[in-house]
Amino acid sequence: MRSYEVLRDAAENVGVKALAADLRLSPALVYKWCQESNSDDPDASGARNPLDRLADIVRVTGSRSVVDWLCQESNGFFVTNPKINSLPLRVDMLSETQKLVQEFGQLLLTVTRSIEDDGFIEGCEADRIRQSWEKLKTSAESFTVACERGLYAPNGDSEQPTT
Repeated sequence: MRSYEVLRDAAENVGVKALAADLRLSPALVYKWCQESNSDDPDASGARNPLDRLADIVRVTGSRSVVDWLCQESNGFFVTNPKINSLPLRVDMLSETQKLVQEFGQLLLTVTRSIEDDGFIEGCEADRIRQSWEKLKTSAESFTVACERGLYAPNGDSEQPTT
């Protein structure tokens, strides 16, 4: 889905005029954000929108912190997709499953160690738990993508990963 489509769908939830009023912007500008923008076409009616600009900030800075912040503002967390071309064409499902279980065990161990000494989880301990959780989520996503790509299919029937 393209950014203007995302904005258009989101604006439909409250109405463009209500969204513009809440943002203290003109409805015309919000309408333009919800239309396709093409810098190569001077007759295109859309305008570069905030989502495009945020994507540019992430691309130019190489920092994911903007995305992380936005996810936190939405009561969520960002998990990166695994690099598809880094997955082997044929992988051993048992060893990948064991790796996933080990990382879950590591998360539980991190939690256990955090509360063993005083019964509480302090800030630095919570940071370690977060790191372990992020690693587990990424591994689980890699495993899921491998399943979706058919990398555990019998007799070499796996699909070739796309980039």
